[in-house]
Amino acid sequence: MEDTTKIKVAPAPARSVKNAPGVSVNGIDLSGLTVGQAVVKLNASLTYPKQGQLFFTDGDSRWAFNPGQLGYRFEPIPAVEKAYQVGRSGGVFANLKEQFLALKSGVNIDPSVLYDQRSAFTVMQDIARQIDQPVIEAAITLEGTDVKVSQGQVGRTVDIPATLKKMEPFLLTQSNGTIPLVIRETEPVVMDVEETAALARSILSQDFTINAADPNTGQGPWVIKAHDLASLLHLERNPEEGAAGYRLSPNRQSILNYLGSIAPALRVEPVNARMIFNDDRRELEVIQNAVIGKSLDIDQSADQIIQQLQSGQHEATLVMQDLDPAVKDDTTAASLGISELIYQGYSFYYGSSADRLQNIRAASASFHGVFVAPGEVFSMAKYLTNISLENGYAEAIIIVGDQSVQGIGGGICQVSTTLFRTAFFAGFPIVERHPHAYRVNYYEQDSNGWVNTNLAGLDASVYVPVVDLKFKNDSPYWILMETYASDTTLTWKFYSTSDGRSVDWSTTGVTDITPPPDPIYREDPTLPTGTIKQVDWAVSGASVSVTRNVYKNGALYFTDYINTVYVPWPDGFNYGPGTDIGDH
Repeated sequence: MEDTTKIKVAPAPARSVKNAPGVSVNGIDLSGLTVGQAVVKLNASLTYPKQGQLFFTDGDSRWAFNPGQLGYRFEPIPAVEKAYQVGRSGGVFANLKEQFLALKSGVNIDPSVLYDQRSAFTVMQDIARQIDQPVIEAAITLEGTDVKVSQGQVGRTVDIPATLKKMEPFLLTQSNGTIPLVIRETEPVVMDVEETAALARSILSQDFTINAADPNTGQGPWVIKAHDLASLLHLERNPEEGAAGYRLSPNRQSILNYLGSIAPALRVEPVNARMIFNDDRRELEVIQNAVIGKSLDIDQSADQIIQQLQSGQHEATLVMQDLDPAVKDDTTAASLGISELIYQGYSFYYGSSADRLQNIRAASASFHGVFVAPGEVFSMAKYLTNISLENGYAEAIIIVGDQSVQGIGGGICQVSTTLFRTAFFAGFPIVERHPHAYRVNYYEQDSNGWVNTNLAGLDASVYVPVVDLKFKNDSPYWILMETYASDTTLTWKFYSTSDGRSVDWSTTGVTDITPPPDPIYREDPTLPTGTIKQVDWAVSGASVSVTRNVYKNGALYFTDYINTVYVPWPDGFNYGPGTDIGDH
């Protein structure tokens, strides 16, 4: 605030002494008036503080004040006292000269003015309270599928010092006038979010559909309900430089999680080409083409969904990617490390029925031309075709529980036994193997069809998906398997490159022999009365322990033990209802 300033004058004259002729204050003639009379006249004549008009404006708003309300007023006494000094403050000749000049030309004295800026400041603060408003950023929120919007507001502040500065010329000239308020405005960073709100309303106006890349797969479409879409949307301030407002960003991680949940159903595994090894050319020949797999490209699909959402669309199509098989149609033997036949295994099954032979051929064909990668644990169940009549299998004897019965696929264990022996004698680790419940002569036949008890304990059962046969290719080279089934022999070939391994094995032979139990008779409603049919043949129980030493380049690589316990198996007979079996 400015300090109040007054003009200092000489000691007040006697109240009865009159002013010299020609003396005036602010153009008001005070000639011949005493001090008292001059003060009264000035008070009556100096009307600007009370009758002056100053208007402050802001648009259509207007505030009127007189200068006195703004701290402006005259001080007549100092002016009168100064007027009195005209022609009296010097020597005789000087005073006479001054009086003469006043009479001839007149002397006008400016009145003493007091401007208390504190009053003006208080007035301006009252006005500012009516005008000032804070900056408000526009905002947008989602409440379920409802989009709530609050608009932004420009901040306005009265610049009081600058406004008072514009008022001063009017006070100095004692004139009326209009003073526009000096307003400082601050724009919010975010003023309008209607565009974003419109997009959000559009997105949430209906469900969002995700279509499969290939509608012929029978997968999809997947529908995200509108009320669930809200949880996938994320509102954030636009981070781009120079950009203002909000950006509607679908929650990418939530979308990725959702896509991850449907990806397994869309995955089509690639399938290696099946081949045989041409021994003359020492090269691979394709017998079944490779199949390119498919998998959901989760990242690109998420990008596609986000792009469609942000453009106000209500559907998107998934993006798939190819999965190349490890072995393609043009894969060479050299690239897989396959150069020779490293082992050829056999099993013999003289006396098998036509149905059993059919099953052996159908099952062994599942593995013809199949590759086993380095480090892979090969699962027989993975490649064995579904055991059904449609896949070329027939009904033959199978073991179910404690009896042998007719069932689809009887004879498949001849295939698993052959693979087990091939992997066993080729020197590869056996990961999973299950023996049969009792000894079966098919699995102990030699090349002449005779039973060789040294082969006991080298059988393997398979019953998908519960019972499997697995071995591991622990060599640095791929293995190519070829299978060839005749009426008496199943041949299983392993093509690869020898890593110098060899096998030495021994067996305890059949030990701990236990006699079979008494025969079992079961009624069979399909048989006529009086008919008795043998379906199981008694076999003694036994134990066999096989030891295998695998060497690499003459050094022991590993040793394992194959221990088998066979249960004693009784003769089994089925009979027709009402049949007398007492003397049988």
